[in-house]
Amino acid sequence: MRVLRADDRVASVPLDVERVRKDFPILDQQIRGKPLVYLDNAATSQKPRAVIDAVARYYREDNANVHRGVHLLSERATQAYEAAREKVQRFIHAAHAHEIVFVRGTTEAINLVSQTFGRTRVKPGDEIVVTVMEHHSNIVPWQLLCEEKGAILKVAPMDDEGQLLLEELEGLIGPRTKLLALAHVSNALGTINPVRPIVEMAHRRKVPVLLDGAQAVPHLAVDVQALGCDFYAFSGHKLFGPTGIGVLYGKSDLLEEMPPWQGGGDMISSVTFEKTTWNKLPYKFEAGTPDIAGAIGLGAAIDYVSGLGLDAIAAHEHDLLAYATPALQEVSGLRLIGTAKEKASVLSFLFGDVHPHDIGTILDRQGIAIRTGHHCAQPLMRRLGVAATARASLAFYNRREDIDALVEGLDKVREVFG
Repeated sequence: MRVLRADDRVASVPLDVERVRKDFPILDQQIRGKPLVYLDNAATSQKPRAVIDAVARYYREDNANVHRGVHLLSERATQAYEAAREKVQRFIHAAHAHEIVFVRGTTEAINLVSQTFGRTRVKPGDEIVVTVMEHHSNIVPWQLLCEEKGAILKVAPMDDEGQLLLEELEGLIGPRTKLLALAHVSNALGTINPVRPIVEMAHRRKVPVLLDGAQAVPHLAVDVQALGCDFYAFSGHKLFGPTGIGVLYGKSDLLEEMPPWQGGGDMISSVTFEKTTWNKLPYKFEAGTPDIAGAIGLGAAIDYVSGLGLDAIAAHEHDLLAYATPALQEVSGLRLIGTAKEKASVLSFLFGDVHPHDIGTILDRQGIAIRTGHHCAQPLMRRLGVAATARASLAFYNRREDIDALVEGLDKVREVFG
């Protein structure tokens, strides 16, 4: 397969899924004597050989620290690391490469904003708005900040289908609101939130917006300039890249104003015992030796996804979701949780009185990997009136046969639990 850069234009042609699957070595195995059916992509995605090879190649041929050496290995490592930053910039259509900050993942990106932008702007009595469907990573950092500053956390509601109530959200944005933080796509429900009009709504009141894009970038084309958001955060491991690498996008003017979060090597311009001055963007926020291999692997993942074409990926996953939804609805005793009109390929469900953990255990015996529990969204579970759900989440290497296997696996669950 010819690897394309993220800014190349790719014609939308149907995915050859069987060919694509050959690029993912992990899928070619058996689990407990059954062919692996991997349906836990919202937790982490599998890695194509191109990513695995890129990481191995760095360690085998170019391993050196970046930005600090004049020897050839360091120069090659630095070039590959910064090339990955430029790939991210093109992939999400940021205006400048220096608006891309490498972090460990979405969680660290949100904490960085909370502890820099938030600490300098939020005062006692101010407000931060989130939504009821947020992942804990987009709740707890704001709670910590509110507790420290004496601020108030406000929560926008949703309807029973898992769609935000936009009028109620708008009503929460007031003169003391310092930030709106929300998921682009819900990890527990699959809801695709209408983030562009929400950003416009907030900006009319001069309120900046952070988008948690962890569940969006594997499924949707993202253009941060078109969305207008002030910050965008995502993780490499959900985008078919390595774990331990993630991205914070921030508008240049905001990043310039924000103080550093961590101190150490590479984030400084000069150090004396009397005063330290900071490096330019984005290095001001990248203290210490970064995850060089992770960034290079993320760049390879972006090349791979761009080569397939985001339009083709979205079309294939939409077809899978359209096939899976009625197939699961026909399973007696099964109830889908999250039925928004605009959804990514996430299917959360309950199955009679069987605990989700038991569902997951029985399916595992059939070689089927799903996620069970509260999905790091306990407030959302309470809003839904459930303790946990089972969740099947799809990627472009999944097939209709995987959905059929899931339905057959649920028959096994019924056999065991009656």
